Amino acid sequence: MDKYQKIEKLGEGTYGIVYKSLNRETNEVVPCTAIREISLLKELVHANIVRLHDVLHTDRKLTLVFEYMDSDLKKYLDANGGDIDLPTVQNLLYQLLQGIAFCHSQRVLHRDLKPQNLLINKKGELKLGDFGLARAFGIPVRSYSHEVVTLWYRPPDVLMGSRQYSTSIDLWSVGCIFAEMVSGRPLFPGNSVQDQLLRIFKYPCLLGTPNESLWPNITQLPSYRADFPVHPRVPLERYYPKLNAAGIDLLNALLEYQPEKRISARDALEHPFFRDIHANYQKTSAPSTTPQ
Repeated sequence: MDKYQKIEKLGEGTYGIVYKSLNRETNEVVPCTAIREISLLKELVHANIVRLHDVLHTDRKLTLVFEYMDSDLKKYLDANGGDIDLPTVQNLLYQLLQGIAFCHSQRVLHRDLKPQNLLINKKGELKLGDFGLARAFGIPVRSYSHEVVTLWYRPPDVLMGSRQYSTSIDLWSVGCIFAEMVSGRPLFPGNSVQDQLLRIFKYPCLLGTPNESLWPNITQLPSYRADFPVHPRVPLERYYPKLNAAGIDLLNALLEYQPEKRISARDALEHPFFRDIHANYQKTSAPSTTPQ
């Protein structure tokens, strides 16, 4: 630990207390945090995942040193009064999906996606952080805890007690974050599991109360109730006028009730909503036509 000088306390996350620190050898500012498991983080090396610089061992704890990020998506939204333009939403969402697609390709579920865990630097780069609830997954599907994901970003299948989930758990959270970036406010700010479900079913988002025709086998979920109030589904475009038709289509695909039909991160990256990003990428990656 002599290599690092603590500057100030940044906060507390799933890992423990996080400090802003200075690398005495390189003069680089980094955050330090202590946790018990680091195996997943060692494997997740990607531009949209916060980078693990160093691991320090003592007799009583492990300290992880990450790259320093200036802010997070929650603070970014607050700083902009919840009003960010559509190109910025597209850019941030695309980076989020790239990070999640990589996690899933490495068979890792994040399981706690929320604006506070999405780190942003002054270059506008977004990176996934706080993997304290992350788990490796495999085939066949294992039975996981349903006490995961911060309540506001938890999918309805998990809210109703499902333990047989996979990558779809993260994509519902992405949909909630997408809507929050567009509107400037949390999509489903429930105060209990029951309240959370009712907010998903009714105003102001009106996804409608699911039934067997909308969601086959929903009645088999452990916490399903036959007396859920019945609300009709209302088109999302009524509540998100900032979004174009492609954006509404992607939001619907992310907020799909049936987990197995929820869009994957890889397919979401190819969605027409990102047409401009794809076009810009093709321009910058195209081979030069200048004569040599």
